[in-house]
Amino acid sequence: MRSRPTLGYVPSERVTLKSGRTVLIRPIGPDDGPGLTAAYDRLSPESKYRRFLAPKPHLNMSETRYLVHIDGRDHVALVATRVDDPDYILAVARFVRSDDDPAQAEFAVVVGDPYQQEGLATALMERLRIVASERGITSFKATMLAENVAAHHLVRGFATGATTERHLGTVNEIEVDLTA
Repeated sequence: MRSRPTLGYVPSERVTLKSGRTVLIRPIGPDDGPGLTAAYDRLSPESKYRRFLAPKPHLNMSETRYLVHIDGRDHVALVATRVDDPDYILAVARFVRSDDDPAQAEFAVVVGDPYQQEGLATALMERLRIVASERGITSFKATMLAENVAAHHLVRGFATGATTERHLGTVNEIEVDLTA
């Protein structure tokens, strides 16, 4: 098995989901490119659309490289994998610090269809929020489809402070205060 980065922040951790299934949450690493590409290809067209807000059948090599080569400070990503196969990615959550406001980061999360509605996104976001706070990030921002009720529920669930929403037609921009 390949060595996995810890980047000094989140150790690998087993998490039990609502269904009783156990997954491993760990930092993403440069060796995860093939696993990330495979995980993306397993997503339904609807899940892909909800993640990128546009049709996106596949990740290209440049996108995959960007998504797995994180710096652990301004760009952080966690993956959930099978416990018995830590290369089989089930879900990803990440933040990227804003160039305009170093106390703010844009976040995104995507969960493979068979694992949706099991609390996996919540588990990932709870850990991502802690990592962000340790790096001086006081707010998260995301753009999501206005109709994506599950994503809106997720955001309200991990928000520790005020939540601000801007309705922009078919998408909403949501900002979450992490300081409360």
